[in-house]
Amino acid sequence: MKILLINPPQGKIIDSSLPKILIEKGDPMPPLGLMYLASYLQKNSHHQVEIAGCLVENLNHCDLEEKIIQAKPDVIGITAMTFTLLDVIQTIQTAKKIDPGIKIVIGGPHAHLYPKETLGLEGVDFVIKGEGEIPFFNLLKALEENSDLSSIDGLVFKKNGQIIDNPVGKLIQNLDELPFPARHLLPYKNYGSVLAKRFPVTTMFTSRGCPFKCIFCDRPHLGSAFRARSAKNVVDEMAECQKMGIKEIFIYDDTFAVNRQRVVDICSEIVGQNLDITWDVRTRVDTVDEELLKIMKQAGCQRIHFGVEAGTEKILKILRKGITLEQVRKAFQSAKKNGIETLAYFIIGSPQETKKDILETIKLAKKLNPDYAHFTIMTPYPGTDLYRLGLETKVLPCDYWQKFAENPNHNFSPPFWEEILTHEELIELIKKAYHSFYFSPAYILKRILRLKSWSEFKVKLKAGFDILKI
Repeated sequence: MKILLINPPQGKIIDSSLPKILIEKGDPMPPLGLMYLASYLQKNSHHQVEIAGCLVENLNHCDLEEKIIQAKPDVIGITAMTFTLLDVIQTIQTAKKIDPGIKIVIGGPHAHLYPKETLGLEGVDFVIKGEGEIPFFNLLKALEENSDLSSIDGLVFKKNGQIIDNPVGKLIQNLDELPFPARHLLPYKNYGSVLAKRFPVTTMFTSRGCPFKCIFCDRPHLGSAFRARSAKNVVDEMAECQKMGIKEIFIYDDTFAVNRQRVVDICSEIVGQNLDITWDVRTRVDTVDEELLKIMKQAGCQRIHFGVEAGTEKILKILRKGITLEQVRKAFQSAKKNGIETLAYFIIGSPQETKKDILETIKLAKKLNPDYAHFTIMTPYPGTDLYRLGLETKVLPCDYWQKFAENPNHNFSPPFWEEILTHEELIELIKKAYHSFYFSPAYILKRILRLKSWSEFKVKLKAGFDILKI
């Protein structure tokens, strides 16, 4: 069978959390989930597999229609997140218009949270919950053999007009068994980032699952148990990337340094294989120390993304971050001492947070002096404890994500957490945060002095203009 995996365009993104700029939304990256699906199918089946990574390939819906026509797929797999659902629906409509016989399979976080609602969307044939590699492979095998679907873990489908919702199976425990993502199916040499120093760039997972319990975060389809790849398996993939000409890797683990010894082993393996590749990670301030940071730097780590979130102990406790401001300061100081760039994530408008608290967060952001700061407004997302709290306390008047899942429409706009501050006040405060941080004379001078090339200057200049638009 011919399989087309699609990460849809995002022309109708549902997201009220401003600003839509800079670090992650401004830097389309390879769709790792689809690349893992593709490599698993290529290793374990005879299916012909293509990927349409619409963001990284800069494809709009017209371009995608042409790609579907050319691919002539028997099955289309689509990644669905709640805030991209409208584009998912348009993609389904396009596919079915081209060929009503194409089977449409939806996976991803939204499908996991709202499987029956997703199956109820016109044109959807199957929904897959949880990790997709094994269920998707089993579904394709069953379709090819015209065999029973009831034993496929995580599959949701219709039989005789009734919805069959199979329970999710066990998570993949040995991640080393998965083949490396099929980067060759996308134009991987074209990827870059406003943060990158070297090009091309790719993304990578070295683990799945996060054991921490932040109130605002949830990865429902990957579970809370931390499952990690072995150091050698991780570095062998890095070596493969280097052979492909890739210079920099963004490691997208939720929390890279959960297991300190594994990080040390990865760094040792990088040095042992004599790799010339740089990388960055996301982790918590309480999972690193000065010695570990020194080891990471020697192995090519050039940037760490830390989730700080708030500038007061009060809000950190409410968010269940499990960290202190002293740990925050120490982590940033240690990273700077070892020559590692830092990116600090902050959220404003949390439960019980006042304007005074937010101003303390902005003050902390400037005092920490990270190389980059990313501010967002607290928006309760489905599946999170924050969302459940909002419904219980009536801060959220209704289960609006459920309503949207049942009836997606273009007028939908999820509210911020407006317990104390209004929507307008939060918008003004996030503008203040960005302008205060990025347009201080000291910050501008620091970034100019660190520019390495004309191309880097152009990327940074564009980012600056994006911030000015806020």
